[in-house]
Amino acid sequence: MKASDADILIIPGYTNSGPGHWQSRWEAKLSTARRVEQAEWTKPVREDWIARIAEEVNASTRPVVLVAHSLGVPSAIHAIPLFRNRVAGAFFVAPPDVTNPDIRPKHLMTFGPYPRDPLPFPSITVASRNDPFGSYEHADDMASSWGSFLVDAGEAGHINADSGHGPWPEGTMVFAQFLSRLSAD
Repeated sequence: MKASDADILIIPGYTNSGPGHWQSRWEAKLSTARRVEQAEWTKPVREDWIARIAEEVNASTRPVVLVAHSLGVPSAIHAIPLFRNRVAGAFFVAPPDVTNPDIRPKHLMTFGPYPRDPLPFPSITVASRNDPFGSYEHADDMASSWGSFLVDAGEAGHINADSGHGPWPEGTMVFAQFLSRLSAD
């Protein structure tokens, strides 16, 4: 599949992805990419975030590829039962451990626990060895339960602009390779 064959949904996490974030850069570069805008970025409500993602998937005219970062990952996973249109694949980056009682702000725990059912589409989960919001072991466990291919990003922090991943060329290459293996049918 080529990027032009898909509706690429950029699903940011808590507080959105700023202009220097790799998600914002990908959105600007990929002609069929669009951001799932949330009404409330700083006080996320699980049901609202899930509903918005499902709305965007269900409004798509091409197969959908999800590109979720941080809190966008559990939001997308929880939204799957509401999808009526085809999702060709998902690219999950830095899934937070939303069941960790030390997570801040505390209300992010309302996005947990993650469903553990195998996903109905191919996926890749990219995780860091030193993500302050979720351990590599947690990401490995979730990816295993979903049937997602796990990519070890090394010590990459939260894989966001603050950890030096604005352009993130390695992520671009992994995403391009993943996209090339998806079926447009």
